[in-house]
Amino acid sequence: MKRKPVDHAAAATAFIADAPHLDFHDARLWDMRQKRDAQMRLLPEWQDLRARASAIKEHVLANLADYLEQFERNARRNGIHVHWAADGAEHNRIVAEILDARGATTLIKSKSMVTEECDLRPYLAARGVTVTETDLGERIQQLDDQMPSHIVVPSVHKLTGDVARIFARAYGTDPDADDPHQLAEAQRLAARPVILHADAGMTGGNFFVAETGTFVVCTNEGNADLSATVPRVHIATIGIERVVPRMADLGVFIRLLSRSALGSPITQYTSHFRGPQDGGEMHVILVDNGRSARLGMADFWTSLKCIRCGACMNTCPVYRRSGGLSYGAVYSGPIGAIIDPTFNERKYSTLPYASTLNGSCTNVCPVKINIHEQLFKWRQVLVDHHQMPFVKREIMHMAGKLMGQPGLYRAAIAGAESALSTLPRFALYNWLNPWGRNRELPQPVKETFHTWYRRNRPAAKPAPFDNAET
Repeated sequence: MKRKPVDHAAAATAFIADAPHLDFHDARLWDMRQKRDAQMRLLPEWQDLRARASAIKEHVLANLADYLEQFERNARRNGIHVHWAADGAEHNRIVAEILDARGATTLIKSKSMVTEECDLRPYLAARGVTVTETDLGERIQQLDDQMPSHIVVPSVHKLTGDVARIFARAYGTDPDADDPHQLAEAQRLAARPVILHADAGMTGGNFFVAETGTFVVCTNEGNADLSATVPRVHIATIGIERVVPRMADLGVFIRLLSRSALGSPITQYTSHFRGPQDGGEMHVILVDNGRSARLGMADFWTSLKCIRCGACMNTCPVYRRSGGLSYGAVYSGPIGAIIDPTFNERKYSTLPYASTLNGSCTNVCPVKINIHEQLFKWRQVLVDHHQMPFVKREIMHMAGKLMGQPGLYRAAIAGAESALSTLPRFALYNWLNPWGRNRELPQPVKETFHTWYRRNRPAAKPAPFDNAET
């Protein structure tokens, strides 16, 4: 079903207009980028780690079916129930069936982008299951009925006052509280009774190891360990691309993940799960949900190397100044702009344009995904598939014609300079000039380079570029 494209520009404009939130968001994320750089400089082998991680991921994706089957065999040998979900709907049905068979009506869960991707919470709520997010940022977003705005720090766009007001509504705490530690304690006090009495627990999984049939969850709050061990039933949802061949390979990614994400040497908790606890059950759901289709996309398959560190988001000038919610998708920022169109090309057709193509996202990616090149490629694909808005398409068409004819181009440049000098603002800043909504047009120049060159080199032979656009 076709849907109206996300209006990223409008949502970004609203975020930019809110100066306190904009300033905090930009500064907080840039601070994470700087801490990442500091960690990088401490490791002489940093670039070797990136190259190794990229090579492992590419090898895995080239042999994905074999490694998935190896994991399944070894995980079942460890006593884990392994399920396969072709899409989000099947994933949700499997979770509901597991809970239903055990009479479970309360579920605690840690942060999982795949469950967000599958829209699990509303599905279970409609079936009478109460789902409580135990990650602080995810819980804030759940109480505020918003999707996460960042892969790693879901509520990074919120100020302390925002959280205080949300907790006041949900927990009856002081709406004017301004101490983050006090607010974190309020969440802890509210969450612990829910955790202790939950019927089932759910986590994601950062990596799973084919060689051992085990999986790893990396967190900083310890909530995932509580979700996995306090209830007798543990369900882990993991995207099929997160497999690594051997335990020896895992160390490469563990060294890169937290350093890239937060600028810390390692996550506070790096928990390895091998099988169910005594008297308990462990279920792993391996989710495809479009990943196999993306693996077949010649220009975009390497996006499956992503380890969800968020480094590209922290460095992106567009994301930092527009906020994650402006993308209208579970995955935002540069990585979201190349992943989201694979889910729904029309709905997310505006996102690849939310980039300056400066390449910083590619430079910081720990698995060396060519993010900015894929953003550019998506623009070409969207044009070919007629997903560009009519006005923009016509403007680009006219610009292409103009720039393809040097004589006409130079005449237009001369006319533009005259127009910038003489025309009133309403004639220059209107709906035909979206660039001018938030920017001033350049000041007219007295002389173009081409004019200067012809005047100062009258006897010179025509240069190779003389008949090209200048």
